[in-house]
Amino acid sequence: MTAPHPRHRRALAIPAGMAVAASLAFLPGVPASAAEAAPTLSADSSSSMSYVVNVRAGHGPSAHVKREIAKAGGTIVTSYDRIGVVVVHSANPDFAETVRKVRGVQSAGATRTAPLPSAATTDTGAPKVLSGEEIAAAEAAEGQDPLQGLQWDLPAIKADKAHEKSLGSEKVTVAVIDTGVDDTHPDIAPNFDRDASVNCVSGKPDTTDGAWRPSAAESPHGTHVAGEIAAAKNGVGMTGVAPGVKVSGIKVSNPDGFFYTEAVVCGFMWAAEHDVDVTNNSYYTDPWYFNCKNDPDQKALVEAVTRASRYAEKKGAVNVAAAGNENYDLSSDEITDPSSPNDTTPGDRVVDPSECLDIPTQLPGVVTVASTGAKGLKSSFSNHGLGVVDIAAPGGDSTAYQKPEPPATSGLILGTLPGGKWGYMAGTSMASPHVAGVAALIKSTHPHASPAMVKALLYAQADATACTKPYDIDGDGKVDAVCEGSKNRNGFYGWGMADALDAVTW
Repeated sequence: MTAPHPRHRRALAIPAGMAVAASLAFLPGVPASAAEAAPTLSADSSSSMSYVVNVRAGHGPSAHVKREIAKAGGTIVTSYDRIGVVVVHSANPDFAETVRKVRGVQSAGATRTAPLPSAATTDTGAPKVLSGEEIAAAEAAEGQDPLQGLQWDLPAIKADKAHEKSLGSEKVTVAVIDTGVDDTHPDIAPNFDRDASVNCVSGKPDTTDGAWRPSAAESPHGTHVAGEIAAAKNGVGMTGVAPGVKVSGIKVSNPDGFFYTEAVVCGFMWAAEHDVDVTNNSYYTDPWYFNCKNDPDQKALVEAVTRASRYAEKKGAVNVAAAGNENYDLSSDEITDPSSPNDTTPGDRVVDPSECLDIPTQLPGVVTVASTGAKGLKSSFSNHGLGVVDIAAPGGDSTAYQKPEPPATSGLILGTLPGGKWGYMAGTSMASPHVAGVAALIKSTHPHASPAMVKALLYAQADATACTKPYDIDGDGKVDAVCEGSKNRNGFYGWGMADALDAVTW
């Protein structure tokens, strides 16, 4: 199977019925045009751009650097002095090139290729929402939440058995760095950590009450992810992987659905400073799918997000990220990237994924998660790669490819949706929160464990899963992807399938 080349962020990963889903073209019966529409970025009347300027960590920009930034037409929005990342706005098209020559500046780059957007939004569609009839017809065993029978993904990682021993600790918080979280949802409200929630869209924390929530016009993605991780076991709706831990919302996606560097840096820094134990990152940092270090702008973006994610880990957070939905082999010598830059006009470019990084997915220390379907096979869309993928977890797949056992009816993943609803989505975006939930259970079991120890346990406890050979997911007689490696560690499943039961018993 040849992967399609959509222009969208991983955060819009295959929700059923969603017109701009990142890998919707993989699903049978869906017209190809469904994967072609893309949000359009609306520019305001100014021509200001956003930049990151990286200086020596541990210090703010010197008086000299500040003067030179102003001289080059820049206005400092905020400065993350502990990691030496400065967020700047400027209408000078030569700003980055000028500032790179300034003594004390290590790197600088534009975080986008289009001017700062207005507040205009575009319709990104919606996932498949459960109807009242479907909710009423759902079957659940005694002691389960009403919709748990539809969650084939929980037994796939033994979360149902884990819950008999532990639901996780309320002293553990997982931050959903995403499109925002609706904390008023009845399955999320009991476990929501307001103090660890924020809006980081501008690159600077906005702590206004409710600023972390998505608007009605914005993607429900972050709310879905939050429910997968920590939907409360409260007799309502569904159950999360770790239904006893806390979950917070760190909103980093702007109204047009873009995850820009300054927002992502702010998100990691907020998590670091608010005692978050795990971060979930089901997105890639726009506008470049792969950021090449030989490009001065892209190099600066990699450096800024690397500093922020490393700082979050230093402060105690395990960073978990989705591997992506293009069926790319991230360990190959080259990949054709047709989707960058996705905020103006993309064009085909051939990149070496060992030099051009998907961030934060490929950053040092980040747990990279591949997706599996209801039959335990790599999802048709999931990126893979020996030495890149660390672990696998359920992210769903077309029911035509991997059909779940009854009473579950959909091969996609059930999650919470804004407005007190529930619905199905799929993608590595849905696999990553399963691993974040398991990491939270490990932290609950071992409250003093460092991030390195949590990751070591996560990999050691994973159920080794051998390569699927040949991998012909659609049954057309053609190999759709090649898996390399041994049963204990390979390009499809990493160290294996995440195991929630071991997380609460080891």
